[in-house]
Amino acid sequence: MFSDLGIRGSIVQNRRGDEPDFLNTAWTMQIIRGFLLWIGACLLSFPAAAIYDEPLLLQLLPVAGLTLIVTGFQTTNSYSAIRNLELGRVTVVELTAQVLGLVLIGILAWALRSVWALAIGTVLAASLKVLLMHIFLTGIRNRFRLDRGSVSEIFRFGKYIFFTSLAAFLIRQSDRAILGAFLPLETFGVYNIGWVLASVPSLVAVALGEKVMFPLYRLRHPLDDIGNRRKIFAARRVVVAVLLLVSLFFAVFGIPAVEVLYDDRYILAGPIVVLMASALVPQIVTQGAIRAAVAKGDSRSFFIMMTSTSLLQVVLVYFGARELGIFGAILGVGAATILTYPLLALILRRYKSWDMWGDLTLFSLGAAAHFGACWWYREEILQLLP
Repeated sequence: MFSDLGIRGSIVQNRRGDEPDFLNTAWTMQIIRGFLLWIGACLLSFPAAAIYDEPLLLQLLPVAGLTLIVTGFQTTNSYSAIRNLELGRVTVVELTAQVLGLVLIGILAWALRSVWALAIGTVLAASLKVLLMHIFLTGIRNRFRLDRGSVSEIFRFGKYIFFTSLAAFLIRQSDRAILGAFLPLETFGVYNIGWVLASVPSLVAVALGEKVMFPLYRLRHPLDDIGNRRKIFAARRVVVAVLLLVSLFFAVFGIPAVEVLYDDRYILAGPIVVLMASALVPQIVTQGAIRAAVAKGDSRSFFIMMTSTSLLQVVLVYFGARELGIFGAILGVGAATILTYPLLALILRRYKSWDMWGDLTLFSLGAAAHFGACWWYREEILQLLP
């Protein structure tokens, strides 16, 4: 994430996104980036082994890091399919690769019975995915090419994407990074379990924003036609409503699910699921909307929005964790998105993409339903306070 050049976004958004020279240049830059990242992973293995007092990391990181080289060779046809909203074949290939990859890792785990099964299996699974994409996705056959004009356009768009990726990392990881300083290791592990379960709808919203809403804005931007505006607003509302229902499902059944799946040592993961699902409601409602600006080449506004949210979230999570422990940290995650919403609205108004009534209605209904779940489990949630 710290080296994202915005290659996929450039292909989806750029007017030259269907030209072979542009695609081959993007593919070549992606490969170069993969090798540089692998070198970085090798260099990190030395301090990582020292910090965690685990010599095995000296061997594990370089091997696992080979995934970075492998994925660099992924065909640009996968991005072209997203650009043109032709997601059927891409989805089938990705799911097939994931299933086969999991089976492969499972076989290796049974045979090797060590962490090497994960390291080697991940590399092989990534290789399988890249191979299947090259075989089954239609489009150009990528060749090595560095067109000066294409490089310039990718860097012009990607310079803000690079910093935006740093901000996205903080948004997704800051709560855990900060809580790690306040919680015992075993409690921190319980928090991670709760976070993973509760964040499923939010992560789906991120994926839909990148793979569906972004190319949809490019093809049918609200700024170009009032009919586009109505259709895209309607599509967003349906997607958000469904994801809010999924999130509510996790909030309602999170505690019973944890009680069934885990023993009493992990009991606090249940109320964490309920509270975190509620805190992520604002992210679900707003996810993907800023892509309206990116679709018009405005990666700068994307950067400003994500950076503002991430910095505010870091501050709120820190003080929340310091004063109220896990409870305060989770509240900080939700509050950051709410407090930066006026900035999002200001950016979207410029592109006639602000669905004020849709956002207000969905947020109100989603927040009310999730508050009901929190009230139902209020005694369990209060256990999260110091």
